[in-house]
Amino acid sequence: MNGSGHNRLLKILHIDPERNWGGGEAQVFGLLAYLADKGHQNHLLTHPAGALFARCRDLNVRTLPLTVRNDIDLRCVPAVRRLMRQEQYDIAHLHTKRAHVLSIWLPRSERHPRRVVTRRMDYAEPKSWYTRYLYNRQADGVVAISRAIRDGLVRAGVEPGKIRLIHSGIDPAGYDRPRVGTGEKVVVGSLARLEERKGHRFLLEAAASLKARGLKLRYRIAGDGPFRRRLEELAARLGLGDDVSFLGFVSDIPEFLATIDLFVMASLSEGLGVAALEAMAAGKPVIATRAGGLPESVLDGVTGILVPPQDAGALTEAIGRLARAPELALGMGRRGRERVMEHFTMTQMARQNEAFYYDLLDHQP
Repeated sequence: MNGSGHNRLLKILHIDPERNWGGGEAQVFGLLAYLADKGHQNHLLTHPAGALFARCRDLNVRTLPLTVRNDIDLRCVPAVRRLMRQEQYDIAHLHTKRAHVLSIWLPRSERHPRRVVTRRMDYAEPKSWYTRYLYNRQADGVVAISRAIRDGLVRAGVEPGKIRLIHSGIDPAGYDRPRVGTGEKVVVGSLARLEERKGHRFLLEAAASLKARGLKLRYRIAGDGPFRRRLEELAARLGLGDDVSFLGFVSDIPEFLATIDLFVMASLSEGLGVAALEAMAAGKPVIATRAGGLPESVLDGVTGILVPPQDAGALTEAIGRLARAPELALGMGRRGRERVMEHFTMTQMARQNEAFYYDLLDHQP
């Protein structure tokens, strides 16, 4: 018997045409690993040059190539339709917005699989006929990874009864490592793609303010993206050249987190904030903005400090407070790890998705 209490094993088609490895792809991989371990039959359509395609070769998952260039690239639709007719799946799970668009062109009837879409981003969905058609007519169930995303979908006209709140999860194994490196300076870390919505500019402005006040800290910024050069130039203009290290892409996240004392996530928008969960799993206090789903993972005053988005002054005060109070920071970090273990593991996330599949099949119209 599987973790949901059902004896029946399922045949599931997963569609994720993204090429780059990110938080969403890590969630899909974790879900596939769980489902395969439970004995379900999984087929994955994904980009043949992507990291998800390569990593799933080590799982008991049939991995098939799928290339979708943009939201209007429909060349793959006939092949996907044929595959769905031939394989007679129980569930088709569409994991990205690009996959959601494909669902409009896929067959729907009692003979075809129940269709699940996962929504990970917290940008506002337009209140339009298209949104209602996509989520109310072409999907049987919608997974929202945070309450913020769920509430945004409801405001856009998606039927609340179709939505299941399932927080993203991580595998906490390997994150609980001792602090690496010594020195008198507190190290502040950030891990995110270097793009405008991640708010690195406000972190650098806060760093400059703290330095002007005489609080000399070190900053390690992990991640790459289109804003890297602009941020490096800003750091130089603010006189932070010797204080900030831009590390680029890091493959070993637990190793990176072991080198820092405080974690900052200054996002302007955020689905849930998997990087914040990873920092909490590593026992780091998290300073985050009240953006998207971040207040659902970071408890203000308990596992970290929440500040308004785009507020360098509030970031300055929060970083300064924890940098000057190491015992407070350690306590928040300890409670953060406990919170991840209780509420945000990959197994919990995957088990809830599996249960959603069975609920949809048990309540077919």
